[in-house]
Amino acid sequence: MAHFSKLDDNNVVTQVVVVNNEVITDENGVEQEQLGVDFLRNLYKEPNAAWKQTSYNLNFRINFGGVGSTYDSEKDAFIAPQPFPSWSLNNSTCKWEPPIPYPSDSERYVWVEEAYQADNTKGWQLLG
Repeated sequence: MAHFSKLDDNNVVTQVVVVNNEVITDENGVEQEQLGVDFLRNLYKEPNAAWKQTSYNLNFRINFGGVGSTYDSEKDAFIAPQPFPSWSLNNSTCKWEPPIPYPSDSERYVWVEEAYQADNTKGWQLLG
């Protein structure tokens, strides 16, 4: 199954739909994104709607284009919303990274932005 993300005027994903692979496969058996775009524009009767194919398995466009993500046309990538103000975007992976690396032990942690803002040597809090 093929996944398509609908973009608003700011390239933010507002909807994700699944389209049968047969719909996007041409007469030569090759998948064509434009066939899916045309199908969805016709289905929803929105001839100018912006749709981009996205990959649930991350085979292309770097990240899955879920609702709330932004499509960056220069990178041809979907970027999730920034999870915390202190996190920065890695331009290679198009993923948000914390200012302090995740602890390397076997415990589970959660990021606490308030702790980081109060003391920028802290941020990860042990779950428990």
